[in-house]
Amino acid sequence: MELRTLRYFVAVAEELHFGRAATRLHISQPPLSRAIKQLEAEVGALLFTRSPTGVMLTAVGSVLLDEARSLLDHADRVRVRVSAAAGVATLTVGILGDGTDPGVARLAAAFRRSHPGVDIRVRDTDLTDPTCGLRAGLVDVALTRAPFDETALTVRALRTDPVGVVLRADDPLARRDRLRLAELDDRRWFLFPPGTDPDWQSYWNGGRPREGPVVRAVQECLQTVLWNGTVGLAPLGHDLPAELAVVPLVDMPPSRVVAVWNEGDTNPLIRFFVRTATAAYRR
Repeated sequence: MELRTLRYFVAVAEELHFGRAATRLHISQPPLSRAIKQLEAEVGALLFTRSPTGVMLTAVGSVLLDEARSLLDHADRVRVRVSAAAGVATLTVGILGDGTDPGVARLAAAFRRSHPGVDIRVRDTDLTDPTCGLRAGLVDVALTRAPFDETALTVRALRTDPVGVVLRADDPLARRDRLRLAELDDRRWFLFPPGTDPDWQSYWNGGRPREGPVVRAVQECLQTVLWNGTVGLAPLGHDLPAELAVVPLVDMPPSRVVAVWNEGDTNPLIRFFVRTATAAYRR
């Protein structure tokens, strides 16, 4: 069995649809179907039951899926170890906004243990580019928050955080246990510069246009609340200066922490990184 054919099989098994798997693999559907039929001929059994709406794994397919994942993981590890021995194993990680997230610390420790020979380069980015330079080729993978334009990107959700409004501690609303977005309609909000991803801008503006000072970094957000009395949104659970307070919003969808990388990037280090991140952020 060729590794490429096994990758094709795993894609179909995870998508349970030949069309979606072909899109994920950046190939057309006919060669994918031929490869799976050839694999079934080699195995001597059907791997999928087909229907007009998709496919389902057979019992034989389920066994092969476990083995195929193990083989592909091992092949990836061989590539990484050889690259590390040659001194060329590097991974550039973009981190948005707050590098003090405990999930980042757990991820760093776990990745160092599993891949001690890999050189990790970190690019700390401001709030104007939620993809942390992925589209410009500045990073290999990003730890960031959704939503943003996901065109040509692959996104893996790691965690969701409830969101609140950041206020000055002496603001009358800061004494409330919870608030609704409508109660903030008459306030000035901090904004992001023109050209910022519109999905990202809309989310952090509570879904509607706002007026207020322009900011680029987390500290600028906090300082404009402190100095100007503006308001803005932030995930709950982060430490704030004593002069500021955060009040939960009951009608704001949670913020998704995600790992994101360029669609079609086959760098095995990215797969290892994302798998490690998924485990680290679950704790």
